[in-house]
Amino acid sequence: MKLKNYLKKFKLDKLKIKALYIETDISFKDADKDAAWEMYIELLTRVTTQSLPKEDGIEKSALDSVYILFPITREILKKSGRKCNDFAKISIVVLNQIIRPFTAKWHKNYEEKNFDKELFRKELKILQQDIRQYSKLLADMAEVEDLTDLESNLL
Repeated sequence: MKLKNYLKKFKLDKLKIKALYIETDISFKDADKDAAWEMYIELLTRVTTQSLPKEDGIEKSALDSVYILFPITREILKKSGRKCNDFAKISIVVLNQIIRPFTAKWHKNYEEKNFDKELFRKELKILQQDIRQYSKLLADMAEVEDLTDLESNLL
């Protein structure tokens, strides 16, 4: 399957990837599947995919939970080595095009004491929709049952 078709299947085709890569065939090796499983578990167990009720939670902690996906992904990539190239192609683009703009904006706003909690929660919900699609893709890549929608009261 072409990478562009795989991303489209999970509504992540808005990601911008050079034509050379987007047209490549992907076939997941065991290293890709293992890396996807690790990342999938990280996503399903944090605010990236779980609701944050208005009366609960601390916005800065939620922001930190999103930001920590960078070192987690780096660690998975380093541990998996060169054998998880297809996982790397997808995870790096998701970090740089979906997660980085959110964390860059909100870390700056937090540091400059310009942190609108209501707007943060609204934008977090939008981010969660993309990350939930990413978690569905990871479940598929890992060849495991997708539990992203296990809890019906999400988002």
